[in-house]
Order: sequence, then C-alpha cells, then structure tokens
Amino acid sequence: MEAASLQRPETSGERCEPRARHEARRTRPNKSIKPRDAFNYCLNLRTYYYLLLMQKSLKIAVVGSGLVGSLLAIYLKKAGHTVHVYDRSPDIRKIQFSGRSINLAMSHRGWKALDGVGIGDEVRKIAIPMDKRAIHLKDKLNFQHYGKEGESIYSISRGTLNRKMIDLAEEAGAEFFFEQRIWDVSLAEATLHIGETERGEWKDVKYDMVFGADGAFSRIRHRMQRQSMFNYSQEFLNTGYKELNIPANADGLHKLDKNSFHIWPRGNYMLIALPNLDGSFTCTLFMPFEGENSFAALTDRKSVEDFFEKNFPDSIDVIPKLAEDFFKNPTSTLVTMKCFPWTFEDKVALIGDACHAIVPFYGQGMNAGFEDITVLNEMMQKFGDDWTTIFSEYQKSRKPNADAIAELSYRNFMEMSSNTADEKFLLQKKIEKRFSEKFPDKWLPLYSRVTFSHNPYTEALAIGDKQNEIMGKVMQLPEIEKIWDSEAVENKILELLK
Repeated sequence: MEAASLQRPETSGERCEPRARHEARRTRPNKSIKPRDAFNYCLNLRTYYYLLLMQKSLKIAVVGSGLVGSLLAIYLKKAGHTVHVYDRSPDIRKIQFSGRSINLAMSHRGWKALDGVGIGDEVRKIAIPMDKRAIHLKDKLNFQHYGKEGESIYSISRGTLNRKMIDLAEEAGAEFFFEQRIWDVSLAEATLHIGETERGEWKDVKYDMVFGADGAFSRIRHRMQRQSMFNYSQEFLNTGYKELNIPANADGLHKLDKNSFHIWPRGNYMLIALPNLDGSFTCTLFMPFEGENSFAALTDRKSVEDFFEKNFPDSIDVIPKLAEDFFKNPTSTLVTMKCFPWTFEDKVALIGDACHAIVPFYGQGMNAGFEDITVLNEMMQKFGDDWTTIFSEYQKSRKPNADAIAELSYRNFMEMSSNTADEKFLLQKKIEKRFSEKFPDKWLPLYSRVTFSHNPYTEALAIGDKQNEIMGKVMQLPEIEKIWDSEAVENKILELLK
C-alpha cells in the first residue's frame, strides 16, 4: 500500500502522545493473548504505522494549479499538510479552454502517480486507450502497434483533466486561490509576494514551504535564477504548433479510428490527431515558423486549403472548419528548459515544467512531471521531516532523468515527422517487436522502455543508443526485407548483444 494514499486514523482529534508511540513499539503478542488484547495490539500497530507515515504538519504553498500542481497538492494533503494553491489565471473550470492544447498521452509513469493517491480510476473514466499509431501517408494508411498486446497510451484532453484534478484536490482538502499574481518569493522565509501589478502594492503571505509548479516560465524559478551558482538554459525550436479540430460524426461517433494516435508525417512538418470522449479529435499541426512549408507561408484561406489538399488530402473531409480554426487559434512555441539546482534549503522547490520543460514529441511532459511527485513522495516516506535531505535527494534523482527525457523528446520529433513514413524504419520496428516478444529478457524496445516501464529515463537513453547501433548493423544485412523474420536475423542480434 502506498503511504500517501492513507488517511489519518480516526481519533478524538488529538495526536497520539510519544508514550503511545513507545507502547506501540513495546507491545508484543504472546501465546496466551486474549482476542480483545489481540485486537488492541493490532490497533496500536495500525496507529503507530499511521504516525510513522504522517509528517509534521506544515503550511505549504503550491504556485500553479496545472496538472502537476494539483496532483502535488493531493499528495501533500494526504501527508497531513495544509495546502494552498495559487494561480494567476482564472479558474479553468469556469472558462472556455484557449485553443492551444496538445492532447495528453498518459502512460505508465503517470498512472503510477495517480494510483499512488487512489485517483487513477477516476481519471481512467475520461481517458481513451490508443494501442497503435495510424500513419497517414499520401497514398495509404499504415498501423504500427505500441508495446505488447494490451499495452496502450491514453488520450486525455488537457482541459478536461486539469478540471478533474482541481476538483479532486479540493475534495482532498487543498484550498485554491485563482487570479492571484505571484511576482516574487523570499526564498529564505518562503514568503510569497502577491499583487495586481509587478510595480504596484504587494501583500506578503508567509509559508513554511513553497513549491513552484508554475510551468516553463515560472515566477518562482525566475527568483531562484537571481542566486549565485544557479544554472539555466532555454532553447526554442524553430517549429511551432497550432490546434485544429476534427468534430464527431452526426451520430456522435469518431470519424477516424478512436484507438489510434493518428499522424501525418511529412518531413519537417506533420499533423497529429488524438481522440476525445465526445467523438472529436484534437489535432495539432507542427510546422517551421519560416520557410517554404511554414506558418509564414500560409497567409490566407486559399493558401491553407491548398496546402492541406496537397499534403494532407485525407484530412480535408474531416476538418470542416480548417481555415476558420487555423486563423482563430494562436501559433504557439516549443521550448526546452533546463536548470539547477531545483531547491533552496528546506524552503522552496521546483517541480514539473518549472524545472524541466520539454518538447512534446515523446508524450512524456506530464508523465515526467507526475513522476517527479512519485519520487518526492518516496523521499518523504524515507526521510520523514528532514526536508533538507528530501529536497536534496529528490533533485539528485530527478535532474539526470529530466535531461535524458528532454534529449529523447527532441530526437523523437525526427522519428514522428520523417521516419514513420520510411519503409525501412517500419521494418526495423517490426524486427525489434518480433525479437523482443521472443526474447523479452534480452530486448525491451526504447519506446516501451520509456512509455511502458518505470525504468529511469537515463537508462532508456543509454540502452536505446546501444540498441539503435545494433539495429543499424542488422538493417545492413543482405536482403533484410526478405529474411527479417528469420532465425539468421535473430542470431545476428543475439551475437551483437554479447
């Protein structure tokens, strides 16, 4: 049982005295123990177990009511803390989402974090499993299955999930404060400075601890950057994205296969589509900002429609408001952000995109942020009230893995936009899948290692590089297209693995 999922024991409202803890340790059953005494003994152990799990109650601020901030609030509440969540934006449950969302792909790491506080099943109700890629080439449609049979990633609307997470956090006891602008934080005192404007009057709100979960352009990190010995970098892609929409059929059903991640790979640009519960698909067009095939080249309705007719012909009939959505929705940027350290003493810590924003091409941004919380919770259980050690071990564990998934995500853009349209690449994936099914103890494909396991991202990156080197040699075998499923190919891989 995950410690964070446990509630406080029902008592008279007072915390057990140290003597009760001692008695719980001291008490031992014997052969002549009576049933009532046995019950009391078990009750004492249960109470003591809960006491071990609960930390000293602190007043904690979480800045950012997004996915990571809301889930973190639930974990902190379950650990016995008072939790206030601040966000400069209005309550997302009361507004229309902005039209700049890339649907989320929940995988093993994300589910582990949700299940750790008992809310995974609630989220599964709003998720659609996708067990394969549907690769839309100009003249045909290919399917490429993920992982082993029964393994899927799950499409979830970002807005729908965010609303659900805030509801669940409030049910757990966290208190939310929307439209509150945090302009600065006093690190040593864990004090937030809140005001209408950056140069206007501020009010100071003191906490025992502050978590910055406020995204890639975090105000909490901005303050930490002004310290000596704080390393920071950000790199924007010259590729941006724009949201489009495939509505449901008149009968409410999906126009495309709803259990597929749809992708139209076209080299340095691509279109993707992920299913929603209402029968629609959220589409995202990724393109360079400048150049021949770019956002800059699509300046009017005709140029947009001509571009899609030429490059995504099978999408024309399913995106009825193509030009309208194209010019209504914003063109957004993609950034990789790295920094270190992520913490300040035992007072302030960054989490999620605030300390490791990545591009979305592995579908791991949310999953990596949720895994931050899983690791933080493990450290809380291990080190109790020693928050200096908790923070130190948390960032030591997560920083290398955050850098690894950033690199993997950047690389995966090429796989999605170009390689998925290449016959040799698809053949390589078939060979890998067949070999891993026959020798599961010797080969777990990189995608499965990232998506369908809890192995460290650093391990996935290192082993993935080695596997890619091996497959490069395998693909050079004479007539590989004819012998790809032969014993000779198996033996070659086994030989190269030694």
